[in-house]
Amino acid sequence: MLDYETFCQIRDHLGRQRLTVAQTARALALDARTVAKWASVEQFHPRAGVPRVSKLDAYKGQIVRWLDAHPYSAQQIFQRLREAGYGGGVTIVNDYVHRIRPRHQEAFLKLDFAAGECAQVDWGEFGSIAVGSTRRRLSFFLMVLCYSRRMYLEFTVSQKMEFFLACHENAFAAFGGVPSRIMVDNLKSAVLQRLVGAAPVFNPKYHDFSRHWGFEIAPCNVRSGNEKGRVENGVGYVKKNFLAGLELADFAAMQPAATLWVDTVANVRLHGATHQRPIDCFEDERAHLKRLNPAGFDLARVCTGRATKQFRVPLDANRYSVPARYAGQRLTLKAYADRVCIYDGDQLIVRHPRSMDRHQDIEDPDHAQQLLVQRKSAREQRLLVHFLALSPRAQAYREGLEAKRVNARVHLRKILALAELHGKEAVARALDDGLELQAFSAEYIANILAARRRIGPEPAALQLTRRADLLDLELPEPDLSIYDRDQGADDAKTS
Repeated sequence: MLDYETFCQIRDHLGRQRLTVAQTARALALDARTVAKWASVEQFHPRAGVPRVSKLDAYKGQIVRWLDAHPYSAQQIFQRLREAGYGGGVTIVNDYVHRIRPRHQEAFLKLDFAAGECAQVDWGEFGSIAVGSTRRRLSFFLMVLCYSRRMYLEFTVSQKMEFFLACHENAFAAFGGVPSRIMVDNLKSAVLQRLVGAAPVFNPKYHDFSRHWGFEIAPCNVRSGNEKGRVENGVGYVKKNFLAGLELADFAAMQPAATLWVDTVANVRLHGATHQRPIDCFEDERAHLKRLNPAGFDLARVCTGRATKQFRVPLDANRYSVPARYAGQRLTLKAYADRVCIYDGDQLIVRHPRSMDRHQDIEDPDHAQQLLVQRKSAREQRLLVHFLALSPRAQAYREGLEAKRVNARVHLRKILALAELHGKEAVARALDDGLELQAFSAEYIANILAARRRIGPEPAALQLTRRADLLDLELPEPDLSIYDRDQGADDAKTS
């Protein structure tokens, strides 16, 4: 039966707080039909809310005693009720157990940290963003100093090891020092294995990184994210205060906007737990941070790949060029957050800026130029072999061309073209004539060939036909008296 206090709460939620029936039911843990029924009642009448008799009424006292003695589930209570003679259904048992079971509220200890003692790190995700011609998942790295609550925020489009370590180093540089401990979740970049009762197995790369910078890795217990509540709250704060409603068209604009927000909002706000600005508390914490290690740490993720016939090495859906002579060879890649270095053994071959786009061809023009030079040299070698085959004196003519012509190769190609038109023998004779005349040019050879064509061929021997009627000719004897007459006339004139 509904009591008067609950009736007043229903009227207050519906009237003064302007909640709906469904919202009131959730707030008071009541059925929505019960709230709707009492919402139409102006005054409280106990009889109006008298429930009907339930089969469970006779067993409610026993249920309470069972729950006080043992943490039984509703199904276990139902089984014992059936043994005791209960003939009702399981639904009303579940509802009653849920209503009377005392709710267990988990309690947490408040963690306090000294200045410079600890920082907490975590990844956050927020949809996707345009990167070049594609879209990638938008991630952000957050490091929060536990004492001052000063935060460092960096956006990336990858959570791989090289980005994880680079964000650490950038955070250390922003703080001007390194905390003694860093609390991390059990992500694979930091902890490879975490078994109850056993020491955690750290990622070797992250372990080396921690020794280099001088901090201790403090992994949280399994499913105990509350242990790093400062950074967990920070991730939610970034999403609600900075990312909610933010409209940026390209990833390149994310980090400048994030840096401005951290400097003008996050680190200068009045923190709810310390009631001080994080930037002011950091002044007390700065002196307790460890000094930065001046020596660098190799942050790269190392992998191997085979260069294709087009002398390209694939990495993360992109292709990076190497010199053409390495085509088909297996090479070593060192992927940094901002660059890609490719090695042949211990020798650095090439360094490329890293692309976060997809399906891009990142090429160094000099790599293709080497192959073009090789092919050009091979073509010129074939050209020389064909030219020297024209004549025994072709080498002497080539030397004359190179001595007197700047573009000797052009003349060699033209002379070979003339050989295809006029034949090798004609061009060989023309080369001999050119040497005699000391005329070294493709135009001279062409003129010599043209002059020979104008002279024409030499006459051939007389060929007599063998027909009998032409060979057996009868010719009359010549009359020689005409010469005697002509001689007499000449003598008369002289006398």
